[in-house]
Amino acid sequence: MDLCLYHPEYGYYMRGAGRTGKQGDYFTSSDLHPIFARLIARQAAEMWAALSRPASFTWVEMGAGRGLFAADFLDWARKTLPDFCQALHYVAIEPGIHQRDRLMEALKRRLPFEYLRNRVCITQDIGSLAPVTGCFFSNELVDAFPVHVVTRSNGCLKELYVTQEKNELQEVFGPLSSPGIATYVARYANHVEEGQRTEVSLRATQWMHSVAEKLVKGFVLTIDYGDLAERLYSSERRAGTLMAYRRHAVSENFYDAPGEQDLTAHVNFSALIDAGNPVGLEVAGYTTQERFLIALGEINEFADLYQGSHNEAEKLQARMQLKRLIFPGGMGNVFKILIQYRSVPAPRLTGLKYARAASYGSPP
Repeated sequence: MDLCLYHPEYGYYMRGAGRTGKQGDYFTSSDLHPIFARLIARQAAEMWAALSRPASFTWVEMGAGRGLFAADFLDWARKTLPDFCQALHYVAIEPGIHQRDRLMEALKRRLPFEYLRNRVCITQDIGSLAPVTGCFFSNELVDAFPVHVVTRSNGCLKELYVTQEKNELQEVFGPLSSPGIATYVARYANHVEEGQRTEVSLRATQWMHSVAEKLVKGFVLTIDYGDLAERLYSSERRAGTLMAYRRHAVSENFYDAPGEQDLTAHVNFSALIDAGNPVGLEVAGYTTQERFLIALGEINEFADLYQGSHNEAEKLQARMQLKRLIFPGGMGNVFKILIQYRSVPAPRLTGLKYARAASYGSPP
């Protein structure tokens, strides 16, 4: 999975091909409508206020992709949130050199050159960042971290390996490659049944630690599909959640097109919470995308939705795209929002208004 997604030359995310949108393999929330970034920009401005409006507020987008979110976020902040915009510094992280070039070109088409030069930085990884006061943001990043696949066979945990036989990729089960896998399963998925497959993302824990190392004061906002462990690792998911996406079709044919299709697994938000606690990241709240966006949009009755719409047909189209973002049977409930914080006294964030009390300790 690591090779297929992140190999420097042949990896799916590194080759520079379009991955999202109508011509890609899947849609993200940013592909649907700018309202997604606009509402999050309002939440970011509230985070800045919760930090007592520092002169410099750094927004770090991890996995910035084609730059749709960054362009919408920055353009909206520049036009409607001038005080926040004056403090804002935007860092976009993309591991692939081709992606970074395309990202900058996309931003140049939307934003003034002087603004980009003074406010925007594009870099390869978290390690290059100076200590941050602000927010680390990701949307559909953690689901693409490589995972270990395990099963229970004759009462013992076994790990899935991939080998090659007769020019074909084949699966074979063997011993666990790391003691951390057994610890993870014991904590989150100890009830995995005989023959049931499930995923273990040690990379997600490592990533959370790397974010915590850089965050001096502020927030971590993670948006992804997944759930808390008690609901994620259920007997209903006997095949696990690992999926392949290609040309807007989903399948379990993981080995058909290495490097040419997306591979993802649902995120264990319980593990992200547990990884953050010992390194000083407290939980502000955990909720669904539906509740998060509705709470942010109802303040002005979603007036931000119609910016740029010139007639009733365009407004209707905008309403339909908003419905896709918040519809309970789709993106609205599948995608979850986790907000963690450090060195902020009891933050009250509008986006968490409808998060159920202590919902990160029980299913929402």
